[in-house]
Amino acid sequence: MSLYRRLLELVKPYWIKLCLAMICMVLFSLSTSVQALLVKPVIDGVFLNKEKIPPLVMKIIVQLHLEDLFLVEGMEMLRILPVAIILLFFLRGIFNYGQAYLMNFVGLRVIADLREKLYNHLQSLSLSFFTRTPTGTLISRITNDVNLIQGAVSNTIAGLLKDAFTIFSLVGVVFYQSWKLAIIAFIIFPLGIIPIKELGKRMRKFSQKGQQRYGFITTFLHETITGNRIVKAFNMEEYEKQRFAEENDRLFRTFLKRVRIRALSHPLMEFLGGIAAAIIIWVGGYMILRGELTPGTFLSFLAAFFMLYAPVRELSKVNLEIQEGLAGAMRVFELLDTPTEIKEERGAFPLPPISKGIDFQKVTFKYGSEAVLKEISLHVKVGEVIALVGMSGAGKTSLVNLLPRFYDVDEGEILFDGIDIRKVTLKSLRDQIGLVTQQTILFNDTVRNNIAYGNMKSSDEEIIEAAKAANAHDFIRRLPQGYDTVIGEQGVKLSGGERQRISIARALLKNAPILILDEATSSLDSDSEIEVQRALERLMKGRTVFVIAHRLSTIRNAHRIVVLSDGQVVEEGTHEELMALNGEYRRLYDLQFKDDRVRGWREAKVKKVY
Repeated sequence: MSLYRRLLELVKPYWIKLCLAMICMVLFSLSTSVQALLVKPVIDGVFLNKEKIPPLVMKIIVQLHLEDLFLVEGMEMLRILPVAIILLFFLRGIFNYGQAYLMNFVGLRVIADLREKLYNHLQSLSLSFFTRTPTGTLISRITNDVNLIQGAVSNTIAGLLKDAFTIFSLVGVVFYQSWKLAIIAFIIFPLGIIPIKELGKRMRKFSQKGQQRYGFITTFLHETITGNRIVKAFNMEEYEKQRFAEENDRLFRTFLKRVRIRALSHPLMEFLGGIAAAIIIWVGGYMILRGELTPGTFLSFLAAFFMLYAPVRELSKVNLEIQEGLAGAMRVFELLDTPTEIKEERGAFPLPPISKGIDFQKVTFKYGSEAVLKEISLHVKVGEVIALVGMSGAGKTSLVNLLPRFYDVDEGEILFDGIDIRKVTLKSLRDQIGLVTQQTILFNDTVRNNIAYGNMKSSDEEIIEAAKAANAHDFIRRLPQGYDTVIGEQGVKLSGGERQRISIARALLKNAPILILDEATSSLDSDSEIEVQRALERLMKGRTVFVIAHRLSTIRNAHRIVVLSDGQVVEEGTHEELMALNGEYRRLYDLQFKDDRVRGWREAKVKKVY
């Protein structure tokens, strides 16, 4: 019931259109009943003479003074009925169009609102949520699951209301024409409720499984399409084809079970309807022979009864669609109910521009139950360049990810000018931090918009100046449309060095006082690294910088080098001071120097061979 309530909450803003749709549905349903009622005057007034009306019925008509209504001459009735039928079907068309348009408008608007709400909520979730949730699963929930709800909201609500009104009005006609036959019919129909209810339960179960399979397939497609270069490089096309075929077959089998349930509901209702029709025809024929019913009354009853079968059958389909929609709603609301781990405190205030420094005070951070940072204490002055070094897994990236509150500390606190960053607004905090990472994130948009990302109101002159400072202007001018060139998904049309320089231009344009450089040059070739390093030197000027670098030679000029090991600060100082300590930094430096010498010897040997 909570799912129904939440879905109805989404419909509330559009209650006026919903009410108008319901009025159209009521009028459409009444017109269906009028169709059944017209059968009697057509049969008894046109095709039967009043002499053929049973004496008992004739006596009642005379006693009630209804001769003018029931004993109209056949020719006069023949003139009236065609006009009435044309007018009736014209009005039915208007009412049907009105309810279909209005209900679909409400359904589509509700789904658009829900999809937007879902996406907005995703944007508020922390990085930890995205690291543990596959991208394909999230895409599947925003697309496939929400589409299922659309069917439940627009199609099923419309169908449910229209069919319910139609059933109600036709039931009135059926009882009006013959209450005895009506009782016989409604003893049989309720027997169909039990199997329909059971089919609905099974439909929801298989719908949930089907949506999970959709999520798996979407995740699989995202991984293999974005990683297509690796698939081809390792000749794994056949392996991936086999994996997809297996997953696709699982999805097929799950949806086939849904099809079986849908296919079973129709013949079940047909069979029950056939039993009811057979009994009613037998009893009704017997009543006509005894003079208890006129043929017109009986045929009017039959018309209403068979018209009643269609909405009852549709209601069984609606129930299955509702169960599918509820399965999608469960997954969507589960995502909407995922708590936002990074929250602004009540009364959070804008962070003033940093002027003194940053303090890590006994900071402990955990991924799950595992502590990756243990009681880190560190003071960084404004304008200082701090290099973070250590073996993989030492906690370097985790430490800088705490600054913009991608994650929150588990113990201790981080202070900007003595202010706990958890007490300030996220926007004001992140406005003061620029980020350049090894994995350059660019969007399938123009060069101009990628540089201006985060400050879309920037002028062309500002964008060009940032590109020049990042050593990117020259290669951008050589692109087919210059700054208006669309660079493809993740900047696939650019080289690694070009992508990185676009990323640096973006950080330059943001002009944040604090800068995080996370392995910004580690994946580049020598020529590209030189270009990027020059751009980084311009970017670092006058800023407080945290540098994570794989190559220790690139951080020798840092004001201070902080060495991390197993989540703890084990050494800090300048390059010369740390080398003199003959500790962890010296060990890392010697290991890398040895690797560089071996690499240089190999490269020289290769050159000699060629």
